[in-house]
Amino acid sequence: MSHRLRVRSLPRTATVLTALCLLFGTLLAASPVHASVRQADGLLDLTCTPPSSAVASYSPPLSNTPQTSRSTVSYQLGPCVSLSRPDVTSGTSVVVNPPRQRSCLDLLAGGSMTLVVTWNTGETSTVSANFNTTVVGALLQVVITGTVTSGLFQGDAVVLNQTGPATQVLQCTLGLGTVSSIYSTVLLEITSL
Repeated sequence: MSHRLRVRSLPRTATVLTALCLLFGTLLAASPVHASVRQADGLLDLTCTPPSSAVASYSPPLSNTPQTSRSTVSYQLGPCVSLSRPDVTSGTSVVVNPPRQRSCLDLLAGGSMTLVVTWNTGETSTVSANFNTTVVGALLQVVITGTVTSGLFQGDAVVLNQTGPATQVLQCTLGLGTVSSIYSTVLLEITSL
């Protein structure tokens, strides 16, 4: 009888392992970062990985009631790796948005933006992009997609993923607090077309 149990458990084990492999492969293929590289026609020119980060600050802090507030987003990119430009290892960018009526609900919206990255070499890349914000579980995810319109990597496609905690934003939308800043990790990919 013990021989039969072993024979029966092997097919079940194989079935479970096969199902797990298929699930993992599906999740990997469906991930936003993997999809962006897969859909690009060209080669990956540059990648910046965590601890690359973005800090969005709001003055005064955002609440669920609209008020005039100014926002600033500071990006620290690095380490960065580029096969075409191995001397490019890091970059910075600061996006200052003028004061306007804002509430924490604005943090869940999309829109367009211009981002100027200054690389450690002193060169710059100007990116025209759109962004979309979603809450995935306990994470606030901002996906920025666009094109380098001038400077280093001109004509290349850009995908920048920001991932941070959603708790503060969700509490704010319910009137249970304010948002003065949000820290996010960043993954940046620039791909030639």
